Amino acid sequence: MPSTTDPLNSSAPTISQEIDALADPDFMTTLARGLAVIRAFSDARRPQTIAQLSQQTGIPRAAVRRCLHTLRQLGYVDAEGNNFTLRPKILTLGYSYLSSTPLTVSSQPCLDGISRKLGESSSLAVLDEDEVLYVARAATSRVMSVSLSAGSRLPAYCTSLGRVLLAALPDAELDAYLARVTLLPRTEYTVTDAARLRTILLQVRSDGYAVNSEELELGLRSIAVPVRGASGRVLAALNVGAQAARVPAQCMIDDFLPVLRAGAQELAVLLP
Repeated sequence: MPSTTDPLNSSAPTISQEIDALADPDFMTTLARGLAVIRAFSDARRPQTIAQLSQQTGIPRAAVRRCLHTLRQLGYVDAEGNNFTLRPKILTLGYSYLSSTPLTVSSQPCLDGISRKLGESSSLAVLDEDEVLYVARAATSRVMSVSLSAGSRLPAYCTSLGRVLLAALPDAELDAYLARVTLLPRTEYTVTDAARLRTILLQVRSDGYAVNSEELELGLRSIAVPVRGASGRVLAALNVGAQAARVPAQCMIDDFLPVLRAGAQELAVLLP
């Protein structure tokens, strides 16, 4: 299975091209490039060279070298010869968000309770840049080929979490999403037709939940529900994942859905 951070569309603009396309005079290109270099380390599991980071980001090697020099001076990056790795201090950047957001701070007991009751892993995610971003997770067993934790990202179009969040978008935003995202097959079951996906999302909007069967990864089935704030707006999604061979789709609806909905109501009181 592809990495959780692998590009979904090889013809998509590089980070450098996206940065250069911005015409805002107050936009700090140097800062944006530094953040892009940090993001390029995601899920690498091995040291990265300047050439590799330049290729991933589309940023010139000289600029990547300056970014790495600065990050090293600040204690965020370490180097051994031409190989660079992130240092533990980088965690402080993500922790600032996790520790300041009521939903992420207080959701873990709820997720732990859901996982204990159902005996399956549960997750909480938000929609970020066309992907689902995991903000909390309670794992009872590993049902995917990749390890998921807070900070992991997956495509929205072929995940139950993503479909719940996409279904909650205003029609104009959903149209824009479907127009710009390339729907690549992750498995033989992945829906890659935009019109069909739109129909599915409208059904999810009507039902108030999404079931995903082996579209992200073979052998994985999941169900998700929206988490709404006091205003009624969907701010996050909550799901449970299980092995498809062990848990039928109907079981997820009959047994898992009520527990998830109760959990979503519990989390809703934490949101504005």
